[in-house]
This record gives sequence, structure tokens and C-alpha cells, in this order.
Amino acid sequence: MQRSALLEPMAQTIPVRVPAALQHYRAQQVQGASPMQLVLMVYDIAIVACEARDPQRAGRALSELIGSLNFEYEEIATGLFRLYEYCLWGIRRSRFQDAAKVLRGLRQAWVDAMAAERPANSPRPSASRG
Repeated sequence: MQRSALLEPMAQTIPVRVPAALQHYRAQQVQGASPMQLVLMVYDIAIVACEARDPQRAGRALSELIGSLNFEYEEIATGLFRLYEYCLWGIRRSRFQDAAKVLRGLRQAWVDAMAAERPANSPRPSASRG
């Protein structure tokens, strides 16, 4: 996942009235994130967009998730692709809660995978979203 492609959706989650310092902090947070943390951030964007009933932002986040799939791991990537496509289908039909439910489950699975991969003394990713 490219950091520059993620910066635009992350910036979209920050209201216009937010001070420039906070916007700079969020940009630094994205630029310093690992690839796994970036995917977690995109899940957060997608979930927040579904909760806000924002089809454009939710669609962009899902497009980023689809673009990050590694089809060298065909079975897993294909399963995720189908779930992301289902979410896009739901968003197009204003079924935001259905899409958000799927995304929350996938996000939690991602958090669990990150926790299993991290060294014992590393900080745990935030599991609270939605």
C-alpha cells in the first residue's frame, strides 16, 4: 500500500476546522506507520465513512483495501476481495450498517493478526473501533 494514496483518505477524515498542527500530526502518523498499521487505518476510515453514510469516502477506502491485496496468496486474497466487493455493493445500496459490520469483523481479525505477529514487549494496536 502506498503512503501517498492513503494520505488523501486520511486527510478526508479530518474536519476542515481542525488546526494545521493536528493535520500535520495525522500525516506524520501515516508516514511512520508499518504496512500492517496502514491497512488498519484504512479499515478505520472505511468504518467511519460507513457510520457517516459517506459512500464516496467508504468506496475510496475499500478501493485502497482491494488495491493492497496480494494475490500471490490467492485463497486469502480472493476471500477478502469478495468481502470487499460485498461491502461496495452494500454501500451502493445505502446498506452502510451491513458493510460496517463486515468491516468491523475484518478489522478485528487484522488486529488479532498484528498482535500475533508483534514481539512480546511491543505496544498492542488499538482494538476499539466501532
